[in-house]
Amino acid sequence: MKEEPFSLASAKIAILGLGLMGGSLALALRGKCAALFGIDPDPATLELARRQNIVDQAEADPAKLLPQADLIILAAPVPGILHLLKELPALMPHPCLVMDIGSTKAAIVQAMEDLPPRFDPLGGHPICGKEKLSLAHAERTLYYGAPFLLTPLPRTSPRALSAASQLIETLGARETRLSAAEHDRILASTSHLPFLLSCALALATPAAVAPFVGPGYRSASRLADTPASMMLGVLQTNRQNLIPALEALQDELALLTDALIQDDSETLQASLLAAQARYRQLVGG
Repeated sequence: MKEEPFSLASAKIAILGLGLMGGSLALALRGKCAALFGIDPDPATLELARRQNIVDQAEADPAKLLPQADLIILAAPVPGILHLLKELPALMPHPCLVMDIGSTKAAIVQAMEDLPPRFDPLGGHPICGKEKLSLAHAERTLYYGAPFLLTPLPRTSPRALSAASQLIETLGARETRLSAAEHDRILASTSHLPFLLSCALALATPAAVAPFVGPGYRSASRLADTPASMMLGVLQTNRQNLIPALEALQDELALLTDALIQDDSETLQASLLAAQARYRQLVGG
């Protein structure tokens, strides 16, 4: 029998993880699908989701809600997503679409390949967020205008891609498709390296200077406030790309350090001008 095309309006969607990203997703989808289920292990998060009617039903036990869903979105930290993918075959007996919004893709896509044939999986990652990761900081417009990267598997069906496209359009995000390997290589430089740089800056700054911290320091170090529980799994699953990115950063820092030690104003000025030009290339003039 031919499978019906996916329709977001008639879909029953389960979101596993109601933190900032999953909660913002739920807020944006509220009223746009047939049913919206939220699953999270934290009692306070579930209480808030129920009190504010963020989802139609909220539970800690995935087994209570997953069998009702036809689209499952994994919105946990990367280690949590990998764990859920192992548990999913026992939790969900019916055919369904499975999508994640984790910050690295290679390990997740590899785990998705091991799912039984009744699952139709697709990797995803919206490039947006904040340092505060709780449901209390969720925003309906968090995804609006953001790039939403999709990393299809060889087994990903046109129906799953249609579901993702409908979801992304509803969020107001911008869809881009690429391989999981390319995703992780790019994000090592544009997301994971900036986080470590913010951490290094915070660690290298004496606590005694806190009264003198200004907006420049705040903007350069703000990512260090991201919970380690979120970032540790990201760093561990993208080591192969992050290590070369860190080495390239260390080379640039060594060049600047040497120019200052040698009082080499010509080299220092050339580096600063090159950095400004590259910045404008990357983020716009």
